[in-house]
Amino acid sequence: MTSPPDVSVVIVSYNTRDETVAAVESVLSGTDTVEVEIIVVDNGSTDGSVAGLRAVTGPVHVIDARENLGFARGVNLGVAHARGEFVLLLNPDTIMLPGSVDRLVAFARANPQYRIFGGRTLAADGSTEPSSCWGAPSLWSLTMFALLLSTVFKRSRVFDPESLGRWERDTIREVPIITGCLLLISAEDFRELGGMDEDFFLYGEDAEFSMRAAARGMARVVYPPAAIVHTIGGSSGGSAKGAMVMAGKVTYLNKMWSPRRAAAGRALLHTGVAARAALEAATRRTDRPWSAAWRRRRDWADGYPRAEEAIFGRRVVSAG
Repeated sequence: MTSPPDVSVVIVSYNTRDETVAAVESVLSGTDTVEVEIIVVDNGSTDGSVAGLRAVTGPVHVIDARENLGFARGVNLGVAHARGEFVLLLNPDTIMLPGSVDRLVAFARANPQYRIFGGRTLAADGSTEPSSCWGAPSLWSLTMFALLLSTVFKRSRVFDPESLGRWERDTIREVPIITGCLLLISAEDFRELGGMDEDFFLYGEDAEFSMRAAARGMARVVYPPAAIVHTIGGSSGGSAKGAMVMAGKVTYLNKMWSPRRAAAGRALLHTGVAARAALEAATRRTDRPWSAAWRRRRDWADGYPRAEEAIFGRRVVSAG
């Protein structure tokens, strides 16, 4: 049996064959000083993803789930097969810049005071795409959302605090939430935390994971020399996306906040969505994502796992 790799890269894919193949190849071609294995969990794609990925030359293990498990369950399934010292979660709609895996693993080994590591996400034109990390939701941030101020004053440290202001993700910095598009953690720590919460289907699970780690004193940090180009929402487009995003937010509040505080947070989320839907109608926008989310508010009102049944029409047994 071969020795374990330094890092197991876990990718959960769904109908993103070409993007996922490109992501895998970017890791394989851009990694020199650490040994990697890549584990792709395919969530029942119908676009030939499994065959396309199995044709890639290199240490790539494809798990055909044959159904859409969502992100959290897909990640946990992938990590269950991982042999590396570290686990690196990577979105399928990303390109890993050369040397990024090497640098991120080296930084993690040299800085054990941190336990979860993120990097820098870039748009296709090289500009900062800030989704690698976020601030934690608070009653203040949700009030700003309800009053539309987080939109009017986007990336304001005061009125849009979850954005972490205008910081370009270009300095080493501790942050509340590392997102699952690029997240490194030791396999030991991942298992100590119990993995991702499988009540979540898509969106919100990485926020809950980061804050659960915070409760155990595990510091989270962004390390900019590790970078990816990220195309947001590669496998989660369509009219259901807004409902899934809101379901993730509601689920986070239900799990992380007290019942009274969570109820206040849910009310603020509803107010913010309603206000944005009304604004779309008043301005006669042709693209109305908030209006779609508002029409489906009963589907996401209680969060996951009920929202998964409401949105996708299938019965889900809670894991938590």
